[in-house]
Amino acid sequence: MAEALGWGALAASSLIFGALLGLARPWPERVVGVVLAFGAGALISAVSFDLAEEGVQLGGGDSVAFGLAVGAMTYFLADRAVERLGQPERIGPSAARAPTGDGGTALALGAFLDGIPEQMVLGIGLGAGGGVSVGLLAAIFISNLPEAVGSASEMRAAGRTRAVILRLWVLVAVICTFATAVGFGLADVASGELQAAINGFAAGALLVMLIDSMIPEATRQAGRVAGLVTVLGFAVAAGLSSVS
Repeated sequence: MAEALGWGALAASSLIFGALLGLARPWPERVVGVVLAFGAGALISAVSFDLAEEGVQLGGGDSVAFGLAVGAMTYFLADRAVERLGQPERIGPSAARAPTGDGGTALALGAFLDGIPEQMVLGIGLGAGGGVSVGLLAAIFISNLPEAVGSASEMRAAGRTRAVILRLWVLVAVICTFATAVGFGLADVASGELQAAINGFAAGALLVMLIDSMIPEATRQAGRVAGLVTVLGFAVAAGLSSVS
């Protein structure tokens, strides 16, 4: 269990590190966009190789498909609920120009909803005696960093205080760390179908977040170079996924 907590804390630490980077100074939009684009590529790789492909091998495509649907719907509904509860109605021409922090909140929600099942998968692998998956660990760490940098930067621009932003990301990191321990405890009783569904849930939440928030923000802030950097992020993470 201590080993699982240690690896989980390492993977989740990039959330706090990324938030600190986002709060360190006002980063140019283009820099934030490039960081988001690289992270988007790493997340696409994680969905493809570390979640969907592995899930199919563990429990079959139907279990992964079920998890995908549940994860996607969960993120979609949770994101809409956060948006309705957290944003006051704006009236007038300034509404279109006012920073709302929606993108930052969406990235934080995405990191939370996909981080828990991702780190449960990490813990299950440890509990099953397979050792730590270097590829999955690296993919989680690399993809967490841009999410936290982008979210913290956008929240700061929207007027959130440093203390509030940092507390949010510390909380997300702590919950994700304990999710690794939960996965470790479930290793002996989790069937292949359940593990596949957990993988699918993480993949579904990630895909909706990527299309709704991360990729549009990366393109808006970085411009046409975003596509190239996204492929670079995918290539780096895909290379790491082959390391065991």
